[in-house]
Amino acid sequence: MSLKILSKMLIAAACGAILTSGAVRADTIEEKAAVCSGCHGEKGVPVNAVTPIIWGQMEGYLYLELRDFKKGARKNEIMSGIASSLERDDMLALAAYFAAKPWPNLNQPSASDAVTKQAATANGSIGCTGCHLDKYQGTGSVPRLAGQNHDYLAKTLADFRSGERGNNPGMSSLASATSESDLAALETYLAGM
Repeated sequence: MSLKILSKMLIAAACGAILTSGAVRADTIEEKAAVCSGCHGEKGVPVNAVTPIIWGQMEGYLYLELRDFKKGARKNEIMSGIASSLERDDMLALAAYFAAKPWPNLNQPSASDAVTKQAATANGSIGCTGCHLDKYQGTGSVPRLAGQNHDYLAKTLADFRSGERGNNPGMSSLASATSESDLAALETYLAGM
């Protein structure tokens, strides 16, 4: 991990600690969203590849994830600390704020024909598009996967597979029933969309 990324992560953690301690009060949605940019990026491009894109993500999904971080159903030291200071109205406002932003292009490479074919076969078996829709754009409380950070997708699917991420039992079941090779194909295909 580069020093620049580590510095930004430490700044984000400090912002979260300040926000939760009440030492500084972020009153406007823009001030609250500024805390998020420490990790998720000022222009929607995360500073770390295992940090998800939230710009342009589904509003309902963003709200549910913030709620789950606050409740402890989803775990992440930084996000749990930040979410613990948020009220329901704050979470709804942040979800709407980020959902209205344009989805950034990370310029990740497209999957090869062989990987695309394997991803399509895997989708045919487990039905990703049944929830995430035909072009993996998501809807409502189901997240967009197309163009998401590859490393974030890989970590998330591994966490669902291992049970480490437990806030969506259906995804845990699907990930654990899918071969690692098929998951890797899906991750590469989705990131390159």
